[in-house]
Amino acid sequence: MSEELKKKLFYTAPHAAQKMTAAEIETADTFCEGYKDFLDAAKTEREAVKKAVELAELNGFRPYVEGSRYRAGSKIYYNNRGKAIILAVVGELGLSDGARIVAAHIDSPRLDLRPNPLYETDGEALFKTHYYGGIKKYQWTAIPLSLHGVIVKADGESVTVNIGEAEDDPKFVISDLLPHLAAEQMKKTMAEGVAGEDLNVIVGSRPFDTTDEAQNVKLNILNILFEKYGITEADFLSAELEIVPAFKACDIGFDRSLIGAYGHDDRVCAYPALMALLDTELPNNTTFCVLTDKEEIGSEGNTGLNSSYMAYFIKALARAEGLEGETVLSKSKCLSADVNAAYDPNFAGVFEKNNSSYLNKGVVITKYTGSRGKGGSSDASAEFMGEVRSLLDGANVCWQIGELGRLDAGGGGTVAKYVASLNIDVVDVGVPVLSMHAPFEVVSKLDVYACYRAAYEFYNA
Repeated sequence: MSEELKKKLFYTAPHAAQKMTAAEIETADTFCEGYKDFLDAAKTEREAVKKAVELAELNGFRPYVEGSRYRAGSKIYYNNRGKAIILAVVGELGLSDGARIVAAHIDSPRLDLRPNPLYETDGEALFKTHYYGGIKKYQWTAIPLSLHGVIVKADGESVTVNIGEAEDDPKFVISDLLPHLAAEQMKKTMAEGVAGEDLNVIVGSRPFDTTDEAQNVKLNILNILFEKYGITEADFLSAELEIVPAFKACDIGFDRSLIGAYGHDDRVCAYPALMALLDTELPNNTTFCVLTDKEEIGSEGNTGLNSSYMAYFIKALARAEGLEGETVLSKSKCLSADVNAAYDPNFAGVFEKNNSSYLNKGVVITKYTGSRGKGGSSDASAEFMGEVRSLLDGANVCWQIGELGRLDAGGGGTVAKYVASLNIDVVDVGVPVLSMHAPFEVVSKLDVYACYRAAYEFYNA
């Protein structure tokens, strides 16, 4: 009797494998093969947008034409400066009852090259970096690194750079101090052990020629870059170059149940959101997949969601239908698809077990983020929480509830508050991640697929 009552009254989120059929698990594993390919091809926001455009056009999407009114079933996209993208499928009701939006970010913590990065010292050529987003600096030493980005030359020509990903490419590295000489370093806190100014990337060590002139190694590197890309040192001043791990995405564990890779935060939500939209044919409401930039530094800039580009795009489509943009936004609903911290038994002290998200329990709904007294959070309403909960339950999508660790242990934010500022109902729904913001993060394949299913059901509700 008591066991039956517990089953009826208690809340538990089961392991997804216990809720899914063998066929569904196989589908999830297959889905994640495409996700791993996406991770390897899209290590920066520019590469993610490029890949999204390729996949979208293969599925019938076409660039948005300003001022156009689109019929139901039309598939369009708006590419914002090559670093953010909005894709849309026009619904049968158009925007008359608001939009259905899933928003994820495609930037990840990394090291950016400084405007004047290249220097030589003591026989080595190095790049100066400026870290981007919240990182543990010591994690970026002694691992293979690659260089991605664009250089715009003085004549306006844009040069794409991608070095370190192909098998025969050279890699780069930031050296660390050997333990034999690290007595003083190891007395420091982990935050102090490697300083930001120490994150200098080794890019070469051979001189250009046998002369004894100064900066001969730097000259050799610049000559190699000139021969390969036709650039000079001054062209670094108009470049966006990013240092990222050279790891490939791979399976983790004897059972291959997990994926280890760089950039799960937040491409682990961006890819499912994108694929769910590509699989959407004729929804009731016009649906949007927003893949945005700059979340890791506060969503600033004109490609981050603290700007108005998403609102402008929705308002433009509303005007074409004879609707007021503000009215459409106020009727709209959004899943802010961003990750949460998976409970880690190795560091149990910073989690509160009853309110943590776990690997393999499905997509996690995070009602609020922020820090301390919910600072910096939009805090979804009970009504919208109930609506999302009912939707996922009705579609048999594996999901769980979660917060970002113990109170006062830290905190973080997402794009939800910027969406909420447009008077849109929004809640965070994403994938739990181990080692978040590390150069090598870990997620569950079943959770990735649950994120896809959640986005698909939301688009097609």
